Amino acid sequence: MVKVGIIGATGYTGVELLRLLLKHPDVSVQVVTSRTEIGRRLDALFPTLRGHTDLVFTDPDSPELLDCDLVFFATPHNVAMRSVPKLLEAGVRVVDLSADYRLQDPELWSQWYGEPHTSPDLCASAVYGLPEVSRAAIVDANLVACPGCYPTAVQLGFLPLLRAGAVELQPLIASCASGVSGAGRQGKIPSLLTEASESFKAYGVAGHRHLPEIEQGLAHLAGAPVRLTFVPHLVPMSRGILATLFAQLKNDTTDCQGLFEAYYADETFVDVLPAGEQPDTRYVRGSNRCQLSVTVPQDRSTVVVTAAIDNLTRGASGQAVQAMNIMLGLPEVRGLELISVTP
Repeated sequence: MVKVGIIGATGYTGVELLRLLLKHPDVSVQVVTSRTEIGRRLDALFPTLRGHTDLVFTDPDSPELLDCDLVFFATPHNVAMRSVPKLLEAGVRVVDLSADYRLQDPELWSQWYGEPHTSPDLCASAVYGLPEVSRAAIVDANLVACPGCYPTAVQLGFLPLLRAGAVELQPLIASCASGVSGAGRQGKIPSLLTEASESFKAYGVAGHRHLPEIEQGLAHLAGAPVRLTFVPHLVPMSRGILATLFAQLKNDTTDCQGLFEAYYADETFVDVLPAGEQPDTRYVRGSNRCQLSVTVPQDRSTVVVTAAIDNLTRGASGQAVQAMNIMLGLPEVRGLELISVTP
């Protein structure tokens, strides 16, 4: 059994990791940490785990972490970068669900996250963990930076078009909507039921932290710099992301449907819908799948891609488990053969 630990297991991504890992046939969760819940049983904080674990929260500096084969960071940004080097030095492999190692340029990271990076040398060596792009590199990685939720949906949507050189690199546009759980489990006024329900709004329009991550990934796919207009929205549902993407085709006769179907034919966790169908966030809820649709409205030159994922599963914890499976040489689908929850 693979021994794993979770640092910061009190948030939504932490409990989603536990939901997946506690039933994973090849994994034993050895330690879970929280600075605020030390000594408390997991199933006292998350009653959904009753009967599945008797673990208690320990200190994030627990020496038990050094005995793990792999440690997940489900912490806020600016936390993992202070602890990851020690774990790597001890031979522990790491999957970081925060943004601390997603950007290869530590100076750019500092501009968006408000402080100097404390382990900048690791930014360039961390493997960006989008399996459909970086699968081969993830195999031997000691540190995997799990992509953000918006970046996952946007990159998977643009990926076939950019790899085929089928669209102009400017303008690329992404209009995306996320459920409230994307804001985390903290007590924030905009996340309250009476604030978020019966409403729909854009936010981060002038600049969102996921923008440089998305542009970095798209530029890698395209082999050239990419400029993206990215507008996120808050939608009154608990979980899910719907990304609507726009690009200009170089050739109006491109068979976009065929391109997408061929590109993702062997990808278990990407579902290209039949022509004319559109993805719905409720049909990926609780699963690690991304559902995609590609359309060229009115047979013009603008291609529209819609992508739906569960922000907590494919957009975070499920993708982290997928990366772990690849790192450990396990079947990629192990522990992730989940049917979406309906309704």
